Amino acid sequence: MNIKVNILMAFILPLVVWSCKTDKLISNKDLAPPLPTQFRDQEEGAKETSIGSIPWRDFFQDPILQVLIDSAIHQNVDMQLAIKNIESSQLMLKQAKANYLPNLQLQIKANSTNPSNNSMNGLSLGQFLGQNHVEDYTASLGLSWEADLWGKIKSQNTAALASYLQTEEAKKAVQTQLISQVAQGYYQLLMLYQLHEIAQQNLRLSDSTLRIVQQQYEVGDISMLAVEQVDAQRLAAASLIPDFEQQIHLQENAIQTLSGRLPQEIKIKEKLANIQLPDHWSAGVPADLLSRRPDVKQAELAVTSSKAYQQYAKARMYPSLVISAEAGINAFKSSNWFNIPASLFGAVAGSITQPIFQRRELKTQYEIAQIDQEKNVIRFKQTVITAVGEVSDALISIEKLKEKQRIILQRTNRLKKAIQHADVLFETGMATYLEVITAQSNMLQSELELAQVKKAELAAVVDLYRSLGGGWNQ
Repeated sequence: MNIKVNILMAFILPLVVWSCKTDKLISNKDLAPPLPTQFRDQEEGAKETSIGSIPWRDFFQDPILQVLIDSAIHQNVDMQLAIKNIESSQLMLKQAKANYLPNLQLQIKANSTNPSNNSMNGLSLGQFLGQNHVEDYTASLGLSWEADLWGKIKSQNTAALASYLQTEEAKKAVQTQLISQVAQGYYQLLMLYQLHEIAQQNLRLSDSTLRIVQQQYEVGDISMLAVEQVDAQRLAAASLIPDFEQQIHLQENAIQTLSGRLPQEIKIKEKLANIQLPDHWSAGVPADLLSRRPDVKQAELAVTSSKAYQQYAKARMYPSLVISAEAGINAFKSSNWFNIPASLFGAVAGSITQPIFQRRELKTQYEIAQIDQEKNVIRFKQTVITAVGEVSDALISIEKLKEKQRIILQRTNRLKKAIQHADVLFETGMATYLEVITAQSNMLQSELELAQVKKAELAAVVDLYRSLGGGWNQ
């Protein structure tokens, strides 16, 4: 008996060592579509470190914005759900790793059998034991272990690891998106405050013009029509103020909700025109996205996970080798239960199981796993293409918005001078009130547009930062 056990153990141990080997996750970057050496609309030869590698606290240096972002990271519902998904995936990974270990069960049982007196068992009991029932008491440890001959358990472990890493990347993706949303919402709020200030300045200017027109009407230089039109212009400027105040409150509520807090006022200190993001930045090279963008990494890990599940589905069609052993104490009488070594028993067995009637079902599952793996490869390629496209969109938006901002700034400065000239000419009677109204209206629209373009430029820079994978590192 000992010789057989030794032979069996000599066969089992190498299998245990071989099957418990784990490999690192294989990179799937070779499945990505061919990437260019630089992004479209990127400066020639620009290969400096991507701004996506800059920690968000260094990229956004406004203290109020930093507080809002920090609150969002720790209190936003989507972030909290992402963290819980990571915790759940960690448990699944631990469970998958435990599949390498043998199953060990403790069993304690007692039973009493009373066969029919007219049965063979009943007659035998009465003849040999002098009683019509038999008792049996057993305490044992049972061990079973499946040799991972075809990598089935290893594939499960690889899939679980890839799924866990996917949840990590999903959290990073949520964080990058969240930081981008908070920053853009904050710049939108600064823009609304600036628009509100512009509207108030324009209202004061309209009040001044109205007083001059009323004085000229009183002395008979102009008609009542001029007074009515100038007053209507003043009321149009005044109507913008409550509209902007409403939008400011709604925007504050939206930002606070995004940051996981109840609606309340956000006491800003900076003006939109004073916000400065890093001047010297680079998008790096497209290949950086494969390692920096969380959604790209997540898509790549989905390929790894589906590939591992495909290997698992294939291994299920092959025979399974299970080694089992049981040892303990057994006795027909409870008084003899601990009579050692007489009550000791042990057994070792090995079995090979090959599915036959389930083969069609298992093959179908394997074929579906193949299709799922191919679908994930397609999604990975599309994610990479989308990522490169988003960077290119942000680059061209920044370039053209800067150009547009310069033009509108020149136009605004010219209109400010035009208003000054119009006021002087109107007071001397060399310009009509309609020319004054037109000049004021044009400057108002130009100043409003200038603030909107400045905000759009900041939003484009933030979007570039997000599209390059920036925001998940502190």
